[in-house]
Amino acid sequence: MSSAVLLPVYRVAARGLAPFSGMFLWRRGRRGKEDVNRIGERRGRASLPRPEGRLAWLHGASVGEGLALLPLVSRLTAKGFHVLVTTGTVTSARILAQRLPEGASHQFSPLDAPAFIERFLDHWRPDLFVLAESEIWPNTICAVHARKIPITLVNARLSPRSFERWRRLPGFISTLLGKIDLCLAQSQDDAARLLQLGAPRVDAIGDLKYDVDAPPADPARLDELAAEIGPRPIWIAASTHPGEEAIAFAAHKTLAKRLPNLLTILAPRHPHRGPEIAAQAAEAGLEAALRSRKEPIRPSTQVYVGDTIGELGLFYRLSSVIFMGKSLAGQGGQNPIEPAKLGSAILHGPHIGNFIDVYGALDSRGGAIKVADADALARQLESLFTDPTLLRRTAEESRRVVGELGGATDKIMQALEHYIAHMIVTQPQAF
Repeated sequence: MSSAVLLPVYRVAARGLAPFSGMFLWRRGRRGKEDVNRIGERRGRASLPRPEGRLAWLHGASVGEGLALLPLVSRLTAKGFHVLVTTGTVTSARILAQRLPEGASHQFSPLDAPAFIERFLDHWRPDLFVLAESEIWPNTICAVHARKIPITLVNARLSPRSFERWRRLPGFISTLLGKIDLCLAQSQDDAARLLQLGAPRVDAIGDLKYDVDAPPADPARLDELAAEIGPRPIWIAASTHPGEEAIAFAAHKTLAKRLPNLLTILAPRHPHRGPEIAAQAAEAGLEAALRSRKEPIRPSTQVYVGDTIGELGLFYRLSSVIFMGKSLAGQGGQNPIEPAKLGSAILHGPHIGNFIDVYGALDSRGGAIKVADADALARQLESLFTDPTLLRRTAEESRRVVGELGGATDKIMQALEHYIAHMIVTQPQAF
């Protein structure tokens, strides 16, 4: 079958599967992957009224993409738009609810079925559609394009592996990319790959993630935790994935021989794993406390499990030494920009393919340090704890690197000015 005819086949298949979406979403809800009170949003049924005036629809897949859009949200609301941000995960919805500014709201993204997309568009009637990274949903793009709504792909990235997959479907991907008015890529390599696949208008402008503010923290909670911890040496293992907790426990036990008052804070990428991680700590002979159960940090506590949502900013502010997860036992790494903005020395494993540019910049400038296993992790932690000059230099360089790499928001807004100016001319009454 020619790849050029796959798009109509996909559209027919999605239309046929739509009636079964209720069962699909219900099962996901039972596993905690959907908000059961907002499942209607996934089928295009809005749970909020559309505000008056112009509306910009911004979409990101999950937490990282949604947070990366925050600088754009602020700039668009300042221009008089109401901003609707959609994502597809429960965690992203909870975090964005805490961080979206006035004039912006969140909904879950509708499934990519024609009926759901049309229902969504009928209600929200966006004037501008901004997609983040690689969220190329065929029915969504076709429906928005048919309504002559400008589509911009921002923070666009396309890995070599994804590029090779799309090259096998040239007619399919070129048709979709041809409906996108503007692709603004993270790097020159991403831009080149998008051009080869058929995107008509592409520019490389950098990564929005560098422009995102450091995550907030409640001052009262921060003071409370700092008082419980006292002067103890402390490090954070952030966004850990299965297998990395055991590595953190091993590093803790090695380092505790030199620093007996050491406290390790584990903030798992998926907070529901908290009880499981506490049980693993006990099996390793370590005393653990769970934040979700409001268990205090006692002098005897060795591991504190931060199994809550939206509190990474709190944990990052408790220590200047942060290990970023999904890089030793996982694949792809986690975003180090937020702790770097707070002036943290970053430790990470070798598996950082999703953030290779930022880790490359941090490593080359001495703002981050790569470790291979639990022993190397313990050695580097000891070096940072026992050498204040090294810790200060690493943390300062970390902050400096991410500060120098910002600026993508300004470039995106400049690129969007053409569409915004057109709206002002054709719909002046809203401004």
